[in-house]
Amino acid sequence: MTVTRRDVDFTSRGTRCAAWLYRSEGVDDPPVVVMAHGFGGERDWRLPAFAEHFAERGFAALVFDYRRFGASEGEPRNLITPKGHVRDWMAAVDHARSLDDVDGDRLALWGSSFSGGHTVTAAARDGDVDALVAQVPFSDGIRTVLHLVRAGGFDYLSSAVAAGAKDLVRKLTLRSPHYVPIAGEPDEFAALNRPGTLEGYESINGGDWDNRCAARILLTVLAYRPIASAEQVACPTLVVEAEEDNIITGTTVDRLINRLDDVERVRYPVGHFDVYTGKTFEAVVDRETAFLERHLLE
Repeated sequence: MTVTRRDVDFTSRGTRCAAWLYRSEGVDDPPVVVMAHGFGGERDWRLPAFAEHFAERGFAALVFDYRRFGASEGEPRNLITPKGHVRDWMAAVDHARSLDDVDGDRLALWGSSFSGGHTVTAAARDGDVDALVAQVPFSDGIRTVLHLVRAGGFDYLSSAVAAGAKDLVRKLTLRSPHYVPIAGEPDEFAALNRPGTLEGYESINGGDWDNRCAARILLTVLAYRPIASAEQVACPTLVVEAEEDNIITGTTVDRLINRLDDVERVRYPVGHFDVYTGKTFEAVVDRETAFLERHLLE
């Protein structure tokens, strides 16, 4: 099939979000998969590879950037806010259902890492999603932060608290954010500085990126727990787990699985970022596509 991509956009809380719509020529009214990236991610960071594969198999894929990221509008830039991201997801779902050339009555959500949690939250709120793919999913802010603190020790904890508090003060006094690196080496402070994290980010974005985020997320993420909404997810869910993940622990995945009602779990003996490239990507995207076909095409 010949896959086409066109620029589309939609509005979330009055701000334009940029998106691409992928679909195959000759497929009328395909079901649609709504997709967005994880922590600090942008739509062109390997998401096109997944979207093109889905489109080749008869789906449409709506891939978008969050407000304040990528090609979307919004200030301040690089502000990661779970509540705002979920609002963007809900706006993207509404837009997908409004498109004339897709079947919005057959709709799936696809999220990876931080957005794996967003999809759980969005599906629970919407109540009419047909299928959900949560890839290496974040699901519990408290447990994930504790894992990072245990790994990074007092230096990580003190740096995170100081940076987050400084940024919150700047917010309250209507000043521009205090930024910290999104990813870094283990011997330097960053929101994510586990071994291989910086290389992982650069493997999916080519190394040309704005490696920073507003530091307030280091504190506010503690209150974000998509797992609390998991029991309200009414659709079949596929959870893709990386068994060697040093960001998302296996215990948080276990807890998420236990809360979901209709769930399939597939494990790969790889790290967090390996699902995006190489042979692991090929295996993962084939498994995800087969899951979507069962629930949206059959």
